[in-house]
Amino acid sequence: MSPRFGVHSEVGRLRQVIVHRPDVSLERLTPANHHDLLFDDVLWVEHAQKEHDAFVTLLRERGVEVLYHHELLAQALDADPRAKVHAVERTVNHLTVGPVLVDEIRAELASWDGARLARHLIGGLTKAELDGDDGAARGSLVTAAADPNDFILPPLPNSLFQRDPAAWLYDGVCLNPLFWHARRLETINQSLIYHFHPMFRDAGITFWYPPLGDDGRFDEEDFGRASIEGGDMMPIGHGTVAIGIGERSTAHMVEKVALELFAGGGATRVIAVTIPPHRAYMHLDTVFTFLDVDKATAFMPVMASASAYSLRPGDRAGTLDVRLEGSVFAAFADALGLAELEVIPTGGDDNQQAREQWGSANNFLAVEPGVVVGYHKNQWTNRTIAAHGVEVLEIEGFELGKGRGGARCMTCPILRDGI
Repeated sequence: MSPRFGVHSEVGRLRQVIVHRPDVSLERLTPANHHDLLFDDVLWVEHAQKEHDAFVTLLRERGVEVLYHHELLAQALDADPRAKVHAVERTVNHLTVGPVLVDEIRAELASWDGARLARHLIGGLTKAELDGDDGAARGSLVTAAADPNDFILPPLPNSLFQRDPAAWLYDGVCLNPLFWHARRLETINQSLIYHFHPMFRDAGITFWYPPLGDDGRFDEEDFGRASIEGGDMMPIGHGTVAIGIGERSTAHMVEKVALELFAGGGATRVIAVTIPPHRAYMHLDTVFTFLDVDKATAFMPVMASASAYSLRPGDRAGTLDVRLEGSVFAAFADALGLAELEVIPTGGDDNQQAREQWGSANNFLAVEPGVVVGYHKNQWTNRTIAAHGVEVLEIEGFELGKGRGGARCMTCPILRDGI
C-alpha cells in the first residue's frame, strides 16, 4: 500500500486533489458535436476557465494542494520513454488512423515533447494540425477522404471531470473502464500518470483495477460491456465502499472491484446502490453526497426508492456474500456506526428540486467534515443544508455545469483523511 496517497472517507480533511482546467478540448465543442461528446451545450471557455480558477483558489485557501491533470500528464510523458510508447500505441492504431499511416503517425507523435503531446492527447488532433499540406493523404484513403478539421485523435472534453476515470478507494486506485466511447481514452491518460509520473511511479501504489500482472505489466483491458465510473464510487469510511449501479456503472464491474478490494484487504464491505439508468442521474453522486460524518444530501425522488445490496467476502476465495438491505440510508448508517444518518433533501418544492438536481445541487465536495463546496446557483439546496449546520462554500458554475457535473465531479482526491 502507498503511504503517500489514499482516500479514507468522503468527508475527512481533503489534503491533495487533481483537477483539469478547461482547455482546447472544450473549444472543440460545437453545436454539431456537443451531444456526442456528452455536453448539454457549447461552453464559453474563457469564462469556464475563470470559474475553474476561482474554484481552485478556494480549495487552496482551504489548505488543499491542487495538482493539474495536464501538467502531470506532460511530466509523465517526459519522465519515462515508455510513457510515450504506451501513449501512441494505445491511441494510434489501424482502427483509429487506418493501417497505412499507423507507423508514420506514431513516429511523429513520439517525437513531440511531453507538453505538446499531452495537449493533443487531451485536446484532440485534427488532420490539418498533423499535416497542414495534406501530404499524409498520399497513399491513405482515411486521410484522403477526411476533411482538414476531422479528428485523428478525438478531443476529451470530459477530462474536466477528473472524478470518473480514476478513483481512489482507501489505499489503492481504480483506473476505470468508462461507459461511453467518447470518454474511454481518458483512462489511458490517467494510466500514463499513475504508472510513469515519478510522484506515483515510485510510490508503491496498489491498483484495484486493473491489477498489475505478476511481471509488473499493466494493461487497460478490453472490458466489453462492463463499466464503472468514479462518480459512482465512494469510500465512505470504516472500510466500506458505496458504489452506484445505474447508467454508467454495471453490476459486473461492481463485483470485480469488490472481489479485488476484499482479496487485497482494501475494504470489508461494499454497498451497491441501484439508481435509474437515466442521464439526469448518471452517477450516484448526482443524487447523493456526504456532507459531514453523519449528514448527507439526497434527491429523494430517486434515493427514497433505491435498493441497496451489501457485499462481503464469501466463504470461499473469489465468492461474495450478497444481501439485500432494507434501506440505503440504514445500510450507510450501519456501516459508519451511526444510530441514524441525517439525510437532507434537495431544497425547494418539487419543481425546484428537479431543477436544482439537474444543476448538480447534490454534487458537493467536502473539504472537511461539515464544510462543502457547491454551485452558487443552487440556492434552495444550499440554504437547506446550511440550516442543518453545514457550511457551504459557493462557486460559480454557469459554464462549468454544462457538462452535467459539480464540485465533486471535477475533482479526483488522492489524499484525504478518514473519519
